[in-house]
Amino acid sequence: MRTPIYGPAIGSHLGKPIFSTIESEDGKFVFDRLAECDRDGCPLQQLEKAELMFNPGLIYRPA
Repeated sequence: MRTPIYGPAIGSHLGKPIFSTIESEDGKFVFDRLAECDRDGCPLQQLEKAELMFNPGLIYRPA
């Protein structure tokens, strides 16, 4: 398993960096938006096809 390659940090959310891109063995993904979350979590229904969500509620789309 390949270690992900992170692009430059473009901000932060809940104390975690928001990387402009994340590249893994599954491809390259670009930060798109913050997920809508509540105290119960972040519903996955807000993801479009092929999008990924990383903790804490960061949504990335294929590059």
